[in-house]
Amino acid sequence: MLATTPTLELLDRLVSFDSTSRNSNLGLIEIIRLYLAEHGVPCELVYDDSGTKANLYATLGPQDRAGIALLGHTDVVPVDGQTWSSDPFRLHCSDGRYYGRGTCDMKGFIAAVLGFVPRWMNTTLNTPLHLCFTYDEEVGCLGVRRLLGELKHRAVRPRLAIVGEPTEMRVITAHKGKTSRRCHVHGHACHSSLAPQGVNAVQYAAHLIVLLDRLAAEKVEQGPFDHDFDVPFSTVHTGVVSGGTALNIVPADCSFDFEIRNLPGDDPEPLLDILERRAEELRQIMRRISPEADIQFEPLSAFAALDMAPGAEVVTLAKGLVGANGHGKVAFGTEAGLMAEAGIPAVVCGPGSIAQAHKPDEFVSADQLALCERFLDRLTERAAA
Repeated sequence: MLATTPTLELLDRLVSFDSTSRNSNLGLIEIIRLYLAEHGVPCELVYDDSGTKANLYATLGPQDRAGIALLGHTDVVPVDGQTWSSDPFRLHCSDGRYYGRGTCDMKGFIAAVLGFVPRWMNTTLNTPLHLCFTYDEEVGCLGVRRLLGELKHRAVRPRLAIVGEPTEMRVITAHKGKTSRRCHVHGHACHSSLAPQGVNAVQYAAHLIVLLDRLAAEKVEQGPFDHDFDVPFSTVHTGVVSGGTALNIVPADCSFDFEIRNLPGDDPEPLLDILERRAEELRQIMRRISPEADIQFEPLSAFAALDMAPGAEVVTLAKGLVGANGHGKVAFGTEAGLMAEAGIPAVVCGPGSIAQAHKPDEFVSADQLALCERFLDRLTERAAA
């Protein structure tokens, strides 16, 4: 199977724009807005506080009823430090694969959706299709929160949502949630020969890191478990540690970043409560030497887990569009959890493999794009019924 020319032309345009999360996405959004305008589709932009990033929202078909949302994020991860065989921001085809940053995650899906716009505009749609293209998914699902906040009080908003993250066009009904924090430990510096007169921030941070490791081990041993996931339990992970200036100085400051990736239904808050109680015990010990000593936790990012029942309307719909009855669960997170949390039932289904996402020489295959187009063919038939 081969993807159609409109999808590939649009993918080429989308990949050529460096929409790494640290950059503004307005140039890419403007490309999409102008394309939609050429086909008579009005849209609205929902900006972030800085005005340098925006979500795009458009409805094709009836404007007075709730329909099906097709959601994709416009940002991509950096290519810094990666060795690519070709320019990551120029679409390159070889052996039925289309290489470029974002081809898989997830501009391939967006390109396929946009490629169907002319057809949808020439079809009498009885069920509206809502296009939702967001910013800053890769750094905490930030844009979709702003979009959902805008839609929250509207009389008409999407009834169901399909998030086109790469799943090899398999219907995904559940994924883990994520909560990440940065812990700042402030102690008291002194010469290392006088170590008892200082408050060693690195060592106090280590107490908390060891506790996180113990909590992680408890999840491995005690669960809860869901063996439909590759990793069937919630995970706790410390990924970054920074502290100290020289070996002969008791360090005044240390910070570390950690995350909890929780199974649906396994609330991470009890783990955070355990950590905070231990932090309070350590504060009291630290302040016996230095009243200014402290431990603070800074939220970094969070997104909700997804857990749709196999018989839910959106699951049945997606299976019909895929043409297969199976479904799965994945460890990586998406905007679908936040959509469902906001009362818009969602599944994840899109072209490409998550194994290719975020890597050098990221690609999506022509076969995967063609399967996505067949999915959208069936969606068109369903929306026109």
